[in-house]
Amino acid sequence: MRLRLFRPLFGPLLRLSLGAGTALFGLAGCQLFLAGGDTNSLLPKQGTLRVQGLAQSAVVRRNALGMPLIETNTFHDGLFTLGFVHASDRLSQMVRLRLLAEGRLAELNGPGALDIDRFMRTLNLKRSADRLYQTASPRMKNFFEVYARGVNAYLFRYQGKLPSDLADAGHKPAYWKAQDSVLLFCLLNFGQAGNLQEELAALVMTQKVGAEQVAWLTPTYPDEPLPLAEAEKLRGLALDGQLPGLASVERTLTQVADLGLLGNPTSTNWAIAPANSRSGKSLLGNDLHLPLSMPAAWNFVQIRSPKFQAAGVTLAGLPMVLAGFNGKLAWSMSQVTGDNQDLFLEQIKPQGDQLLYLSDGKWQRASERQETFFIKGQRPVRERIFETRHGPLLNSLLGERQDPRQAMQLSRGYGLALQTATLDGDQSLDAWFALSRAGSVEQAFEATREVQALPLNLIFADAQHIGWQVTGRYPNRRAGIGLLPSPGWDSRYDWDGYADPMLHPYDQDPPQGWLGSANQRSVPHGYGMQLSNSWHAPERAERLAELAARGKQDTPSMIALQNDQKSLFVGKLQTLLKAPGLAPGLQRAIQALPPAESGKAQTALARLLAFDGQLSASSGDAALYQAFLHESARQTFLDELGPETSSAWQALVRSADLSYSSQADHLLGRDDSPFWNDRSTPQQEDKATILARSLAAAVTLLETRLGDDAKGWQWGKLHRSAWSDPNRTQPNAAVPPYPAGGDQSTLNLAATHWGQDFDAQAVSATRLLVDFARPEPMMGVNSPGQSSNPASPHYVDGIDAARKGLLMTFPFQSQNLDKTYGSQRLVLIPSK
Repeated sequence: MRLRLFRPLFGPLLRLSLGAGTALFGLAGCQLFLAGGDTNSLLPKQGTLRVQGLAQSAVVRRNALGMPLIETNTFHDGLFTLGFVHASDRLSQMVRLRLLAEGRLAELNGPGALDIDRFMRTLNLKRSADRLYQTASPRMKNFFEVYARGVNAYLFRYQGKLPSDLADAGHKPAYWKAQDSVLLFCLLNFGQAGNLQEELAALVMTQKVGAEQVAWLTPTYPDEPLPLAEAEKLRGLALDGQLPGLASVERTLTQVADLGLLGNPTSTNWAIAPANSRSGKSLLGNDLHLPLSMPAAWNFVQIRSPKFQAAGVTLAGLPMVLAGFNGKLAWSMSQVTGDNQDLFLEQIKPQGDQLLYLSDGKWQRASERQETFFIKGQRPVRERIFETRHGPLLNSLLGERQDPRQAMQLSRGYGLALQTATLDGDQSLDAWFALSRAGSVEQAFEATREVQALPLNLIFADAQHIGWQVTGRYPNRRAGIGLLPSPGWDSRYDWDGYADPMLHPYDQDPPQGWLGSANQRSVPHGYGMQLSNSWHAPERAERLAELAARGKQDTPSMIALQNDQKSLFVGKLQTLLKAPGLAPGLQRAIQALPPAESGKAQTALARLLAFDGQLSASSGDAALYQAFLHESARQTFLDELGPETSSAWQALVRSADLSYSSQADHLLGRDDSPFWNDRSTPQQEDKATILARSLAAAVTLLETRLGDDAKGWQWGKLHRSAWSDPNRTQPNAAVPPYPAGGDQSTLNLAATHWGQDFDAQAVSATRLLVDFARPEPMMGVNSPGQSSNPASPHYVDGIDAARKGLLMTFPFQSQNLDKTYGSQRLVLIPSK
């Protein structure tokens, strides 16, 4: 089936002003940070190293931001050296991700990570990884094994010179196996679907407000009706007090998500067709958004060998380029927000040493397996994990205990079973490698059309064509839409296989002249298969459409797009505030406020109506606008879901991070919502009253936080980007918080926790551009840096480059390599 994307809007092109101090492809003026650590753990930049496992010599060079170029005479040595270089740059990250995926993080971090291990063992990603590895071709298995030998060559040579966080913890990493890389691939796959967090948040909010009102808190999209029928699944269930372990499961999943790979916030990718290009050749862009943590998930690598060339974004631990360029084809990725995770409530009861669950009127025995947890500094813990026909019971291991080492007894109430899409028969590993070798858009479609792992929007481009393909595996639900948990005892809500891959949306060379995705609803309501009901808000995609359709595009206009900080939500809010159905009532509500508050509200309203929507860090109007959004969320929902420390309020805030939010939904509509009434007062409020209070409260907030002089208000004084490394024992004094512009609705993303605080919690961490008209088409930057080792000068030096909109060129022509990578060479030679 063929699906066209939405029609773009038109308007004047916004361009980024680039001064002499921020040249497009240079790094002049870039501040470099050295965070400290043992430099003995770093590879030298030049010289010779003997390495066992190489067939012939390999050369490693690095650009100004430490991104490596690997040059070899064989593809075998290219893969081997990639493993060696990945380990040298990101060993700590690789080790921690492997321990996370295995459910063994407590062996490194101690008892504080035990619940994370319990959750990950319950998921049992190893089972998925084993199946995926079994179905891979012999050639692909060999590639993974060669890569693993490269990792192990580094581990062997530097076993006494580990990065400081591993050395201080006394942790000696085990040697790498090919299956470890597949395990990380399965971890990445699980993290691309975030609906589990939403379903858990919905249960928490339902406990507070009831099934009758939770639909108002879980909208699907601005033009779609509330999921009232979906909420009916929860009506009449005694959820309060009958969900043992719910708080612990949700808290643990939040901890896992905060580690950076699960529930990735957002991403943007797009391609411009030759007809819309100034040069007559295609362009492609990709922004990957991640939490402000060190290191970011991704790093850049370039490989040159006689039979394989590619440069782009990798995840250390995986021998593949996930987004990049190979000289003929460029490819990019963004989260499709696919929903292939469902939570089922199971009625359970103990019977002797067994656990039974109800299925269509009959009690069935839950299967079980034993798991042993090893904990740094403590004795091992052995526990049981139960599974129903829908999947593992998350709260069979996670619950409230007096002693974290105490075994959990699940004996009453509801079990929380998680069903996820299987990877049986999946050839995704082979397909990703085939994509990196594809020479055209047509070949890219052939490689990816049936990829079942990783629910993504893949966008490709060659010099003359562009294409879009949705990947993943999506369940056919017999009833319900999977937005809220389903009663597991009723088989009406079971899965009935998976959607035919032929139904996966795709497009090629559309008449509009561009393709793009910003995690928005990418298919019409009622489309023939269900991708998701958890789309992100449409404003970023709408702004992408607006800019992509403005005249002929080139590299400067693409960089301007990446750095764009205009929010289209501002215009929608202004239309609401001026609407005949609201404006008179809003004026009456403002006049009814006490005189001082009324004056503040009038001032705020006038400034908001005149605001141009540019969320620059220096803008005072942007600060007022954001203060209003913050206060409107609190004035609308805090009386029902508060206090701020309550799990229900935190669930609402987290839900806004994951998809289209009830905060936005109520601001732009829902005039009849029960949440407009303030339950803390005896009178009945309406929307106009709550918004009037919010306008006044916004001014008060800014006066408190930024001073009485409105001329001194700036969005960047409230909105800061602060990078942190949770694994560092010493604070990162070299990385101060920066004033930030933008928010979750802008292409230059700097998302906040709407209603909770103003700090940026996710940013555009990795950027990629490919312009086929340039002699060297590919450019990119990664923040905070290439290395996860604090001793490296490339630990955080990407922050300054990314903030200034600087991009590094990745040359493919031999005569241009020295310009980027210089003359320093580290030569790896085979050990005798």
